[in-house]
Amino acid sequence: MESKNIYNIPASAEQRTYLRQQIENYVKSEALIPPLSMKELSVYADTLIKEQALDPATKGWIMVEANNTLWKETVASIPYEKRILLLPQCLSNSDHCTAETDEIGLLCRQCMNCPVAGLEKKAEELGMMSIVAEGFTAVMGLIQNRVVDTIIGVGCLESLEKAFPLMVNQAIPDIAIPLNKAGCKDTTVDTGYVLQILSLHTDQKANLLDHDRLKSRIRDWFSPASLSEALSQGHDHTSTIARKWMGSDGKRWRPYLLAATYTALTGKQEIPEQVRKAAIAVECFHKASLVHDDIQDNDPFRYGKATVHSTYGIPIGINVGDILLGEGYRLLSLCENPTLLQEASMAHIALCKGQGAELEWSLHPQPLSMETVLDIFRHKTVPAFEVSLVIGILCDREDPALQQTIHHYSEALGIAYQLQDDIEDFRTEEAVALRPSSVLAAICIQQPEDHLFLQELLSTTNLKAYLSQPTHLPLLEKALEQVEILADEYHTKAIQSLQTIRNIKLKRLLFRVTKKILTKTQAADSRKTP
Repeated sequence: MESKNIYNIPASAEQRTYLRQQIENYVKSEALIPPLSMKELSVYADTLIKEQALDPATKGWIMVEANNTLWKETVASIPYEKRILLLPQCLSNSDHCTAETDEIGLLCRQCMNCPVAGLEKKAEELGMMSIVAEGFTAVMGLIQNRVVDTIIGVGCLESLEKAFPLMVNQAIPDIAIPLNKAGCKDTTVDTGYVLQILSLHTDQKANLLDHDRLKSRIRDWFSPASLSEALSQGHDHTSTIARKWMGSDGKRWRPYLLAATYTALTGKQEIPEQVRKAAIAVECFHKASLVHDDIQDNDPFRYGKATVHSTYGIPIGINVGDILLGEGYRLLSLCENPTLLQEASMAHIALCKGQGAELEWSLHPQPLSMETVLDIFRHKTVPAFEVSLVIGILCDREDPALQQTIHHYSEALGIAYQLQDDIEDFRTEEAVALRPSSVLAAICIQQPEDHLFLQELLSTTNLKAYLSQPTHLPLLEKALEQVEILADEYHTKAIQSLQTIRNIKLKRLLFRVTKKILTKTQAADSRKTP
């Protein structure tokens, strides 16, 4: 929550109640839909502080309460048995508490000398789980394993500073209630407010997307048996290699995004056959592009293993990529929706144009502008994200407004991903080959008139080694800093583009996807599409 000096709590219960109402009014007037990012919550908190002439040091409290207001309706729709109440040990009365503690937390003896017993009793009456322990991390495993779907947690703002960004970035529907004062013992909370939150209820039941269940189902689609059924029958050498390559390692981002988008929009748990076929098709396109990309870049390894062309030779590698393209279009044709074919072919053409621009530059290297590099990213990287999301939408219905939103989101996400990837290339032990990258463009922009330097730069075979020389290292460090700022700008654009989405499940999905994709761990082949 930005600063070490934003832990002030509104002084009285009356003022806290009044401000909670003002926050609720503001959220309703702006028609805000969760989740919001930390930056967005910060902006709304600044606005309220200015409007109400509040102490700027209450910003952290306002951000937390604004997030609470956003998630109240969703929390109310989650069954009590799928909620958990998390209370801090410091709420206990240190002079009279006789409770013991175990490896999880405090074992309350219901002595009624502090609020803990009453709050735990209320949670039990409603059918909720409750734990008295320090920090949200104590229950994150329960959320991740779908034991519970939401946390109602009480804690001091200093403690929430660590947990709150994690909850926000994971788009977890939660309510975090700040204590009324800091300290490690004998703290207080607005008990009536906590009881009110515990009792939130609506007859409309939540239908949260089960990400792990969906991922497990998608893994089954790429088992040897499933692929033998989905792809064209044949025991020829090319088909055998293609099926093996389709079932090899990979994160399956594309089929996951497609199926998850469809599920979020429709609320259906069962995935129709046309959606399964479309999901396998986009993975066919992806795997084909990797085979061809590895040949064009002469890369010997992918996923830590020998690439297809390294194992079987370039001619067979080209043929394997081609058959996978054919399989993808065949599967889409079986979906009986010509729009899917049109969307996939447009993405395919854009990707080839982007790859072509990169290959053409590699044949005749010349000083780069940042816009040239970003344009390559728009063609080569962005379609890889957009096509899966748009086909997921089209499997349900045509929605031009949502598709336009997804276009803006995908463009920002794809560029942010590639910018971050360019940075990560210089944080590994691997050599960095000369290619059109944002870091190289930032270097060229710094030295536009130094023709000798640019000539040496554009003829090197290991960009990292060349730029790591003492005389050039300051240029590299400045370039990395500039690209990092640009990556953050596009990350922000991706999140901001989601503001118009009114479907909470879809917005939650894309929020989580953004976080996961842009905090990936660099792998040896990660500069290729994820």
